Amino acid sequence: MNVHYSDYLQLDKILNAQHPESEKHNAPAHDEMLFIIIHQAYELWFKQIIYEVDSAVTIMKKPALNDNSPELQTIVHRLNRVTTILKVLVHQIDIMETMTPMDFLDFRDMLRPASGFQSWQFKGLEAKLGLKYEHRHGQQYYISQLRPAEVDIIKQAEQQQSLLELVNDWLERMPFAPDLNGFWNDYRSIYAAGLAEAEKNNLEYFDQVFNNKEKDGERGLSAAASKAALFIMLYRGYPILQLPFQLLNQLLEIDEQLSTWRYRHMNMVHRIIGTRIGTGGSTGKEYLKGALDKHYIFKDVALLTSFLIERSKLPQLSSEMEKRLGFHS
Repeated sequence: MNVHYSDYLQLDKILNAQHPESEKHNAPAHDEMLFIIIHQAYELWFKQIIYEVDSAVTIMKKPALNDNSPELQTIVHRLNRVTTILKVLVHQIDIMETMTPMDFLDFRDMLRPASGFQSWQFKGLEAKLGLKYEHRHGQQYYISQLRPAEVDIIKQAEQQQSLLELVNDWLERMPFAPDLNGFWNDYRSIYAAGLAEAEKNNLEYFDQVFNNKEKDGERGLSAAASKAALFIMLYRGYPILQLPFQLLNQLLEIDEQLSTWRYRHMNMVHRIIGTRIGTGGSTGKEYLKGALDKHYIFKDVALLTSFLIERSKLPQLSSEMEKRLGFHS
């Protein structure tokens, strides 16, 4: 049987899935169609992002991940796709902002208590990436408006190993790490010598991040994982470290795009409803600002840039280590 375009995409379902509340109330509001389609598109993209993240998690759950294998490249490629999709989500706000505040008021009250706050897919995505319950803004009501089945999905995601936790385990397995004990003593001295007077407290922070034996609840990366990640950043020019560096960079890009999306969303809400509460009862702009400030998932990777030094001052690696980091590894 031949496959038809409309049947393959199930266009009959998709194109007939827009049912404006304003029409049900016999008060048609032109911009409600745009509002529905934009949010349907968001949810479809969330589904694709979750699909990509799940695939990366599945690969990283393997007991050993060969950094010279196609598997790591696959992870980097799929996370890059995630960041590209997130950029599309940011740009979709440009379309949403063609709707004026008065256009929105034509149908806004008909939507109560529906709200984007009820997007269980997005909350599940945050959990899969590594946002823990105790680090969430608005813990008291972040699942209060969801249906029981949706809450179960998010709770299940929170109980599974997140991408951040798997990245931590992968970094701790870096095979060259045990051979670098002397390296870190030299590196600390070089780092300390390059600090400005106002930055001297950074040395205490350096010791806290890289010398703690146990990972505390506030940090997403252990000391061993932090050392491996910083080493990758410092010596990313070596062949074996190029893909690991790209993976770390994609994590930072994901956080940046999520932050940009939250920022644009917050400003759009402020522009359209001002200081009014959201249709779901949230504090509107204030809730979004709290999430923007707090929901950085890969912040421990980003903070490692505080400990970088100039290339010209990098400690010289032994010939044996250089060989291990080259194509002969």
